[in-house]
Amino acid sequence: MRFGGPAAMLAALGLFAALDANSKLLSGAYPVAQVVLIRQVVILGLLGAARLLRDGAGGELGTRHPGLHLLRALAMLGSAFGFFQALREIPLAEGYLVYFTAPFMTLGLAALVLGERLPRTVWLWSGVGFLGVLVAMAPGLRAGGSLLAYGYALLGTVSYALVLTVNRGLRHEAGIARLVLWSALPGGLVLLPFAASDWVPPQGWDWLALGINGIFAGAATICLAVAFRHSSAARLAPLEFSALLWAVLADLLIWQALPTPATLAGGAIVVLACVMSQRAQRAVD
Repeated sequence: MRFGGPAAMLAALGLFAALDANSKLLSGAYPVAQVVLIRQVVILGLLGAARLLRDGAGGELGTRHPGLHLLRALAMLGSAFGFFQALREIPLAEGYLVYFTAPFMTLGLAALVLGERLPRTVWLWSGVGFLGVLVAMAPGLRAGGSLLAYGYALLGTVSYALVLTVNRGLRHEAGIARLVLWSALPGGLVLLPFAASDWVPPQGWDWLALGINGIFAGAATICLAVAFRHSSAARLAPLEFSALLWAVLADLLIWQALPTPATLAGGAIVVLACVMSQRAQRAVD
């Protein structure tokens, strides 16, 4: 049976949720630079092994846009850092609600950087989406929750939106190998001195957990590429909200944390805003 676009998208979102849950478990014992560096090394190792087994696996490594790739690599580091720090203190589900505002930020960046014109309804629904996030985080903040944690989640989301914006400039460069190499190698080089200065020797099975992060990230990237190769962005976009189900399930199974009514209400507002914003955007495309 062919592994079609929607199935690949769902698999990618599940793998990203597993990556975030595993990173949250590791965040209490290891610094972010070390965790992400090991992830990058594993990803590069998997790419190297694939190309040894099959010559040219993943496509070409060279690029005509090194500047865009380096910007993408830095933005990916910002996203990884932001969410790693945020998920130390807030549940996955709440972090994912902030992440769901990335499409709104991407539209804003497209307007500011690429000069794209957006209808007023898109801006209106973007504001509603951010209101949903405020609804979800308000009870936690009133109970003494960390505003800094949500700030880190916002940093991760802005960085991810920048990744999506840069991806639009690289959409004509096909191939997984190029994306993997130009994100993992520069990112690893940037992280190396920070990880070395604050290195915590992994204990026992922690080596496996740290390495699995790279497998999750690499497999999720491949599934995402397969998804967009076989299906349009419009068809795949609604499936992104299944990530919230994965996050709620992980919170429940690992940390025995049920989503609060405010989280559910905020999630419903964010999902509605995303759907309506996408419809408004498609109406003028």
